[in-house]
Amino acid sequence: MNLTMESSFQHHFLIAMPSLADSFFYRSLVYICEHDKNGAMGLIVNRPTQIMLEELLSHLDIQNPSKLPQKLPVLFGGPVQKGQGMIIHDSPANWNSSIQLADNMFLTTSTDILESIGTSEGPDHTLITLGYAGWGKGQLEQELAENSWLTVPANTSILFNTSADKRWQAAAQLLGIDINLMTDTVGHA
Repeated sequence: MNLTMESSFQHHFLIAMPSLADSFFYRSLVYICEHDKNGAMGLIVNRPTQIMLEELLSHLDIQNPSKLPQKLPVLFGGPVQKGQGMIIHDSPANWNSSIQLADNMFLTTSTDILESIGTSEGPDHTLITLGYAGWGKGQLEQELAENSWLTVPANTSILFNTSADKRWQAAAQLLGIDINLMTDTVGHA
């Protein structure tokens, strides 16, 4: 597979093939935030941790008047910098450290957004992760060539309106695939 930079996978899902037995990525759905000639960065979006946002806010000594932090799990975003918080959301507000990923899709790494999540000042939809997944130059392209991942343009309904335990299957269904019926052996035609 020869990918050119016109084939950037920013704002796409990576759907782990059943054969990808890596402990971090087994049955994972990754939202790609950045992808260019130097590599890629994404967030695993279907691995809730035991940590609720309320606990994270308390640890960071951040006040949030909303009830949402009590029931919003923090996700395991990937094995790189597991203490780094990343927030995917749908609000263009001026947070200290935000970049736009696509229409109505943003990534914020500053803590100033945390006090407004669940309030009228905050984004309507939010996913909070700790850590991220990273690929060096050419590494993601090699993994795609090895059939480790399926790709599909990201779908905000899957990100924000589908429960974490159903996101992997739902993303594969965008391709018309019941991923649960796929074998865990890899082959090349």
